[in-house]
This record gives sequence, C-alpha cells and structure tokens, in this order.
Amino acid sequence: MLKQEERLENLFQYFDRGAELISEEKELLYLDSLALVADQLFKGEMIETKNEIEKKKLQTIFEQIDLDKLDKEVVRKTFQLTVLKGMKGAVQPHHSLTPDAVSLFVSYLINKVSVDLKKDFLITDLALGAGNLLSAVLNQSPKPAKAIGFEADETLLNLAFVSANLQQNEVELFHQDSIQPLPDLKTDIVVTDLPVGYYPNDEVAKEYELKAPEGHSFIHHLMIEQAMKQTRDGGYLFFLVPNFLFNSDQSEKLHKFLKEKSIILGLLQLPKSMFKSEQQAKSILMLQKKGEGVTQVQQALLAELPSFSKAEALADMIKQIDRWFKQQLGK
Repeated sequence: MLKQEERLENLFQYFDRGAELISEEKELLYLDSLALVADQLFKGEMIETKNEIEKKKLQTIFEQIDLDKLDKEVVRKTFQLTVLKGMKGAVQPHHSLTPDAVSLFVSYLINKVSVDLKKDFLITDLALGAGNLLSAVLNQSPKPAKAIGFEADETLLNLAFVSANLQQNEVELFHQDSIQPLPDLKTDIVVTDLPVGYYPNDEVAKEYELKAPEGHSFIHHLMIEQAMKQTRDGGYLFFLVPNFLFNSDQSEKLHKFLKEKSIILGLLQLPKSMFKSEQQAKSILMLQKKGEGVTQVQQALLAELPSFSKAEALADMIKQIDRWFKQQLGK
C-alpha cells in the first residue's frame, strides 16, 4: 500500500517526465506538454512515447496512480509544482503563479464571508492564469461552490482546464480577455490576482469609468471596475493588488470609484520577503459591493501580515482578523 508521500512523488514524476518527453519529441513547450500529459491521465490513458525505456518506467508509475484516492489539495499542489517548473523556463513574463501560502490565506478570508451564502454560490476569477488560486479557494470551501474563470492566454487556460478536471472541480472556463464585454454574471464572490500594467485596446477601455484621460489605461483599474459590475449587490471582492495601487497618478479616481460603489473592508499587506523586489510586492484588497442591507464597517481591517513561516505571529494575526470579522461583520 503506497503512502501519501509516495503517491505525491509518483504523480509529480509522471507529470514531469511525461511533459519532458512530449516536449522533446513533439517540440512543444514544457507547459503545453504538461497540459497534454495531465489531460490524458484524467482520461485514464498513458502518454505515447518512442522511448521504450522511459515508457516502461512511466507505465509502472501510471499503474500506481489512482486519482480517486488522492486528496484534491494533493493533486493541486503536485500539479502546481510542475507548472512552476515550466514557468521558470518560460519566456512569457505574464506566466506566473499565485504563491500557495497566499492562495490558502485568501481562501481563509473568503470562507469567513461565504458562511452565510447559499450552497453552490458563484465564484469568479477574471484573470485565471493556470487556475491555482481559484482551485485552492474551491478546495478549501466548506460548502460546494460553482466557479467561472476567464483567461486570454491559451497555454494557461489549458493548464487551468486539466487542473480543474484532475481535482474534479466544477469550473466554467472562457478563453477571452475579461475587459471585453461580458454577460451579467451576478457573481457572489470575485477573487483575482490582478495583472498589472497597461491595457492595449483603447477602444474597449473607453467604455470604462476608470479609463485613462489619455493614452492606455491601467488593466488593473479596468479589471476592478469590471469585477464590480459583475458582482451582485452585497457580494464580495478579493483582489491581489500591487502595493502602489493607491499611489499612482490615477489612484484618486480609483479611490473615489471604490468609495462610491463599495465598502472597503480591508487591505492586508503581504510579507515583502515573498517578493523579489518592492515594486512586485502585493496586498489583499477586500471589498463588499454596496446594496440593500449593506452597512459601512466602523473600521477597515488594515494590517501588515507577518511572514507565513512564522507560525506564532501568523496565529496571533489570524486571531485578530477573526475578532475583526466578528465585531465588524458578525461572522
């Protein structure tokens, strides 16, 4: 009987070696090859390779993998490790993954507000990437949730698709840029690790309140506005935002928009040690869309989170956050 660690190791070896073989034989990028390997595993099929020695090794591993006996989080984390390996060798700068500790912390915050939501509530991610953040949120949710994700990059979307299948999560995926017009989703919760930079399509951007007065608009501003539009009244929004969000030349307009449309629940600064440079550092912005019965909190939750490796300091911070949710939101 295999131990959990051995199952995890087997799964990683199968994903990784399989992706490397397909990448070499079909001259594909590692990430595209990984999506093919994972998709075939989900279908119960082993990959085809001309390398007979490697084929026998992979066959042995393949026969020991039983996805039904693996915890969803084990599958997510193992798949994430192989995606991370592929991203290190990728040339696309937008290929990045939300760190695991951050995904789990955001999940904890979402579970605080989703406690009163109906079963099968809707979560939307407007910049899905490889789906790691959304998968973590779904796996950690104490009640079933439905999910929608938008991603313009085909490679990342394929990875998100196979990842959701392997974890048996119900996710509806759209291969499109979410700044483009969308149907009215009326989602209960938005969770998005915001892309940062300029949005190239000025024609689409001109329909937004937060468009730039001239030149290209900030994609992170437009996505916040789109998210607000797609959230039902009283719904919640969780964004990973750059620390300089409220210090840019258009931040006054953004702040006015947020105060007009939502209650700013909190801003939690992530540990700076997680990021290569101060410019890349991020925070978690928590909002509630205004609507009937939504009341202003007396005090927003503002904090600088300790390093996730400092267990005692983090436990103390979570106690303070729990207290805030009880006092301010009654949750």
